[in-house]
Amino acid sequence: MLTSIKPKTRTILLYLLVPVAMFVFTVFVPLVTALVYSFFEWKGGPRKTFIGIDNYIQLFHDNTFWVSFGHNIYLVIACIIGQIGIAFILVMMVNSKLVKFKGMHRTFGFFPSTISAVCLGLIWNMIYHNNYGILNWFLKKIGHPELCKVWLNETGLVMLLVSIPLIWQYIGYYMVIILSAISAISTDIFESAEIDGANGVQQALHITLPLIKNTMLVCTTLCIAGNMKAFDNIYVMTKGGPGTASMVMAMYGYQVSFQQTNMGYGSCISVAIFVLSLLVIGGSQGLIKYLTREKEA
Repeated sequence: MLTSIKPKTRTILLYLLVPVAMFVFTVFVPLVTALVYSFFEWKGGPRKTFIGIDNYIQLFHDNTFWVSFGHNIYLVIACIIGQIGIAFILVMMVNSKLVKFKGMHRTFGFFPSTISAVCLGLIWNMIYHNNYGILNWFLKKIGHPELCKVWLNETGLVMLLVSIPLIWQYIGYYMVIILSAISAISTDIFESAEIDGANGVQQALHITLPLIKNTMLVCTTLCIAGNMKAFDNIYVMTKGGPGTASMVMAMYGYQVSFQQTNMGYGSCISVAIFVLSLLVIGGSQGLIKYLTREKEA
């Protein structure tokens, strides 16, 4: 079959063969395997009992899973606003003519995204610690010891507290992406806007943002995909507690699969995470395109 293909095309196909094979082996095969196992009652041993869609019926009525899904949506919204929003503001500041050492700002901004999520969780766990955490120490130093709390045991605050490390970690990551998009915009456009009397905020909202909307859409997609499968730092910080107050879908799937040894239902949860992630990503892209089209019209 390859002999009938042009030599140049054959070379390209051969180069693509290895990455495509790796992708199929590491992504497609596990996904299909999880889909197959989701139709079985399987405790991890050699015996599997086919039960059809019973796992999916159970999932539909599983309140813990849907609470976890709500927490993931909370993370998505918080991180879109916190990560991408703050990154855009910081990029506008760094890109200003008044700011010096732009390369240094980009390097130090990107640095947190290179830290392991487990290490990050441990660092912020120490910050929130009720005995030796810097947050309670600071409150005592400024004369407000009554505000000190066991922060990660606060049901109403715990999702915000676990969102802050995620936001802090990836602001620099999105800064680099947005900076690369802005660098492709001609400086003549901004100079013309300055001559017409547009200030920095007006340039950012009415010139920069519309011109990099495709990049912002990519950033939004990456942000949603990352937060729909959030696990590492939340597991280190709270393990989903107190109760299920910070439980997310990936952590619930982990607990069901490996702590409860219910691999069949855990596979069902994994498939549901994949499907819901696609729906949220597709819905967000459609909404953004609709809003931008309406604005342009």
